[in-house]
Amino acid sequence: MKVNHHALELEQNYLFSEVAKRIRKYQAEHPERELLKLSIGDVTRPLSRIITEEMKTAAEEMSHAETFHGYGAEQGEPFLREAIAAYYHKRGIAVDAEDVFVSDGAKCDLGNLCDLFDADNTVLLPNPVYPVYYDTSIMAGRRVIFADGTKENGFLPMPDHSVHADIIYLCSPNNPTGAVYSKEQLAEWVQYAQENSALILFDAAYEAYIRDPELPHSIFEIAGAANCAIEINSLSKTAGFTGVRCGWTVVPRTLQFDGASLHDMWFRRMATKYNGTSYIIQRAAAKVFTEEGLRAVQQDIDYYMENARILKEALAKAGIHSVGGENAPYVWMQCPENADSWTFFDTLLYQYGIAGTPGVGFGTAGQGWLRFSSFGTRETVTKAAAYLAAL
Repeated sequence: MKVNHHALELEQNYLFSEVAKRIRKYQAEHPERELLKLSIGDVTRPLSRIITEEMKTAAEEMSHAETFHGYGAEQGEPFLREAIAAYYHKRGIAVDAEDVFVSDGAKCDLGNLCDLFDADNTVLLPNPVYPVYYDTSIMAGRRVIFADGTKENGFLPMPDHSVHADIIYLCSPNNPTGAVYSKEQLAEWVQYAQENSALILFDAAYEAYIRDPELPHSIFEIAGAANCAIEINSLSKTAGFTGVRCGWTVVPRTLQFDGASLHDMWFRRMATKYNGTSYIIQRAAAKVFTEEGLRAVQQDIDYYMENARILKEALAKAGIHSVGGENAPYVWMQCPENADSWTFFDTLLYQYGIAGTPGVGFGTAGQGWLRFSSFGTRETVTKAAAYLAAL
């Protein structure tokens, strides 16, 4: 038996595992000190009551023969796919429920979509980048090239039309930088994809945090995107589903590559390798998209965005440059005095008990930067902000 040697090309520790390892070491050495955790982007607010009540109702149905549900539809229950399509329609975005595939989260879909593509493809990634894009591409044995985000371009890299790519990953609002592409910028990426007969994999997991009405929430707001893009989204950060697990991917039936329908290929892949998201969870997810559900989750989004505002304000008081935090739940700060990411991570941790995420862990262009998550409690964020303002 031979192993996949491409998997051995990955860094030994996943970024967030290394962060957790260092935090555990710090806590073992300083058990008396409080940890102000602003690193891994897990939510801290509980699920809305109307969502958990819907889960209870659905669970009760499972105990009665006349309302019991076994295996579900391969693409997800029609009631949820229709609710997701309607969510797009409210923004004037044309998405058909038939093109929606329900899953257990964006991370899994972002990795599993690789099953559809030959290894002989060049993947273009923004740098810095969510590690899953890079790791899954390397594990599949694909060539990877980068478009570098910088302070000068606002960490919104644009395509180099002299460079060819086959698969393009974009994330807007971006994780880790919190930067958000404009419609004009996304239109140029769509044009680039069309020029190269390339596919865009668009991660929209943080679109609910966009506050500027001029900024796009979906790649499908851009003309021509339905012929060159797949969109991936999730309720993890929108509705606090990190421990519940529900997401979706939109694969338009108009997508044709190499003489094949990507929609049909994804349907076949899902039917083969995925038994579906729990009926109880899908009922809860559908509740999110009701008027009362959207109002409830907006309260949590507003809470986290206020956290982001507090962090950005503290950094501004200290004269420290930051990106994000205005239309995204992440604040991307430049390390003071040209410190490297891991050195500054250790400084914050050991001097103030603040845990961020080193920017270099997201790629070489993240060296000298640190990411803060606004998903902590208000108490944690306020305490951390007081220290940051005095840096």
